[in-house]
Amino acid sequence: MHTAGHRALAMSWRPQYRSSKFRNVYGKVASREHCFDGIPITKNVHDNHFCAVNARFLAIVTESAGGGSFLVIPLEQTGRIEPNYPKVCGHQGNVLDIKWNPFIENIIASCSEDTSVRIWEIPEGGLKRNMTEAVLELYGHSRRVGLVEWHPTTNNILFSAGYDYKVLIWNLDIGEPVKMIDCHTDVILCMSFNTDGSLLATSCKDKKLRVVEPRSGRVLQEASCKNHRVNRVVFLGSTKRLLTTGVSRWNTRQIALWDQEDLSMPLIEEEIDGLSGLLFPFYDADTHMLYLAGKGDGNIRYYEIGSEKPYLSYLMEFRSPAPQKGLGVMPKHGLDVSACEVFRFYKLVTLKGLIEPISMIVPRRSETYQEDIYPMTPGTEPALTPDEWLSGVNRDPILMSLKEGYKRTSKIVFKAPVREKKSVVVNGIDLLENVPPRTENELLRMFFRQQDEIRRLKDELSQKDIRIRQLQLELKNLRNSPKNN
Repeated sequence: MHTAGHRALAMSWRPQYRSSKFRNVYGKVASREHCFDGIPITKNVHDNHFCAVNARFLAIVTESAGGGSFLVIPLEQTGRIEPNYPKVCGHQGNVLDIKWNPFIENIIASCSEDTSVRIWEIPEGGLKRNMTEAVLELYGHSRRVGLVEWHPTTNNILFSAGYDYKVLIWNLDIGEPVKMIDCHTDVILCMSFNTDGSLLATSCKDKKLRVVEPRSGRVLQEASCKNHRVNRVVFLGSTKRLLTTGVSRWNTRQIALWDQEDLSMPLIEEEIDGLSGLLFPFYDADTHMLYLAGKGDGNIRYYEIGSEKPYLSYLMEFRSPAPQKGLGVMPKHGLDVSACEVFRFYKLVTLKGLIEPISMIVPRRSETYQEDIYPMTPGTEPALTPDEWLSGVNRDPILMSLKEGYKRTSKIVFKAPVREKKSVVVNGIDLLENVPPRTENELLRMFFRQQDEIRRLKDELSQKDIRIRQLQLELKNLRNSPKNN
């Protein structure tokens, strides 16, 4: 009797279960020689990925004495990385986040405990020597900067979130912050855009989930997450839904699904497990798959998200004994479509100094291009200029097919604006007015910055001294020349 009932239950599930093309997706770890080894991954406990990847380079924040640095390694340069491998090392404090420009493959943004955001231009084949000069140094935050995020459809618009509880929007065409989002009352934990970048969702230490109109800074929706303490938030593409990961009142890990237009109650909440590390969510709008990776464990669970209840169907779990500190994700146009690869993680294994690529693969017998698992996807061309976006225009991403010749390189080149050092005024507030340091770290940073300034002024003075001596000599020579007698 029991079995018959059991079978009936199984039957009722089967139709929905069978229909998924992704129910057999599996994770495949790269062989050892295709990993990146010998990397001193940062020991910083900040909850970021410390890793950014695109179709050409892998960037990893490293442990380093005297300031923050990160490595940039060409993707084909797998295997062991030499200890003296050149670094990007201009920051005076730990680097807390790095992100590649989605439209210009050799431009990367970093932010740091030294309160600055910097833009770096990586040379064609990677670094040959240490890089200390950024193409842009952006000062506007009064505390350390924890997050940077590029706008998904507009070229040269960058968002940064600081421990001063502010989000600044930088227009890199002019190298200045042009807007400030000032609605948070504590540290911002996470920022996520919807598909066209017209909405920004944030999670914050003040236990609130917000949906913000980025240009005006207006909060459109806000949820107080008393029972579900939100850590991370991700927009589910253009479905008008959000997914958050967080902690329940019983300290178990959970996820919640929300309607972006009504955050009064989550649509569903689901317990995941009783482990304690943060859950990083990743969403793939092309396959409607959601990946949940636990920080400090080796699991990546994945689900398919539907538009009807129950919304979430569990597919499978990729397991590995080695805990992950963070994960980089390859953009779609960098995937291997001939292997039916639909997602690729770069897993940071701190204890081994190892970066391990993990490919998520749809098992298919056919060798031909699988149209159904590779719809048109946001490509490497921006849909808008900074001025268009700032004036209020929204536009969907420009899509590309991954079918043939999709490795087209973008024709956009980064041009750094020329700027003089001056005050930074946004919303009528000078962001660089003397903010008193609150912590020892900030004191140190101010000290370093002042040391730099003193060094610069001393250089300037000694240059002027030399010039004065030259002029005095020239004068003397003029006076002593025979025609003046």
